[in-house]
Amino acid sequence: MRARSTRGRAPATTVADAIAAGLAPDGGLYMPDDWPRRAPTEFDDDTSLPAVATRLLAPFFANGPLAAALPGICSDALAIAPPLQPFGAPGDHVLELFHGPTAAFKDYGAAFLAGCLAALPRGETPLTIVVATSGDTGAAVAAAFHGRPGFRVAILYPDGRVSPRQAHQLGCFGDNIRAFRVDGSFDDCQHIAKALLSDAAYRAEVPLGSANSISLGRLLPQAAYYAHAALRHWRATGRALGFVVPTGNLGNALACLLARRMGMPIGGIVLASNANDVLPAFFNGGDYAPRPSIATLANAMDVGAPSNFERLQWLYPDAGELRTVLRAEAVDDDAIRAAVVRTQARRGYVACPHTACAAEVLDRLRARGEPGDWAVVATAHPAKFPEVVEPLLGHPVATPPALAAMLARPSHAEAMANDADALRDRLRMW
Repeated sequence: MRARSTRGRAPATTVADAIAAGLAPDGGLYMPDDWPRRAPTEFDDDTSLPAVATRLLAPFFANGPLAAALPGICSDALAIAPPLQPFGAPGDHVLELFHGPTAAFKDYGAAFLAGCLAALPRGETPLTIVVATSGDTGAAVAAAFHGRPGFRVAILYPDGRVSPRQAHQLGCFGDNIRAFRVDGSFDDCQHIAKALLSDAAYRAEVPLGSANSISLGRLLPQAAYYAHAALRHWRATGRALGFVVPTGNLGNALACLLARRMGMPIGGIVLASNANDVLPAFFNGGDYAPRPSIATLANAMDVGAPSNFERLQWLYPDAGELRTVLRAEAVDDDAIRAAVVRTQARRGYVACPHTACAAEVLDRLRARGEPGDWAVVATAHPAKFPEVVEPLLGHPVATPPALAAMLARPSHAEAMANDADALRDRLRMW
């Protein structure tokens, strides 16, 4: 299958080449030409997450250099099936995506991307993966590429605007991983990454790749875990499952929408934003107006210019139609605090600040009489945010073994100016 830039000023290419490139030469984001539809019954023999992913994604890789490797990539990257559990009330569920090595949903996409890039032919010069992170992406990408021959990873994160444990994770790998704490916001980090990735002359000098959700290699596997969860629910109940998705850069929620476009039994999709309400403002009838991000308790969602909105506009050029396929609500810090407490008291569940945004939105939906079956998407383990969660609940949160092992390592990040040339110089000297 071919992939095209959302901006329409770059040649079409294969999905495999689009994954390798990350960003299109015209600065746009790659999207496949087609989203093949599948009936749920076609997956009757596919009960595991890797099997569902392989069948769902096979058309995108058919007759390409990754076709034969796809089952193995899915088996390695998607080995941990995310639990879909009751969420304290009839029809309410929680989909836990945080059981990977860095305790965040981004482990799935990062591992899949690393598998794809490792399976593609490349030159002798190491490929440098440049990734901007608002908290969780960087650690997931670092874990996926750590120790892989032929790859280096440069992580950019906003200094002082990730949780202490997230910051420790970002700097604890060493070897072929370097973390840079940028004097700016996540949007600034994302701007620096895009500036380098769209600089053809520099990429000829220093081969670069992307691991943000701008990469198709991150987006496609995320659709698979929504398909898997929806199929399990549909087989058990005969009903579609809606999702409330904590949303920052919009990649995770977009993946859910794409799974629905491909015929999976998914009901409504509601975006749960924090006080960075660019998306809720648009979906409630306003203009799309990116603005500087503000710091919140749900820091991994502190995004004022979500990259993947460009993909949404490419899929749905008419704003009215786009507003019919998704909804969005904003949750400020006071509501996050209240939701963390209420979710434990009423649902018996300890939520991280991001998951709490989704739990708050589900509570609002139910209060307004919203019918149907819904799943809150739990995107990170609450132990990554003890300074927020533990004082609210009045007790410690147990740390998963993999996270505890990372926190036991030494950690170091390099200070860097909010300037693309500063990163160009650092990578030249690496």
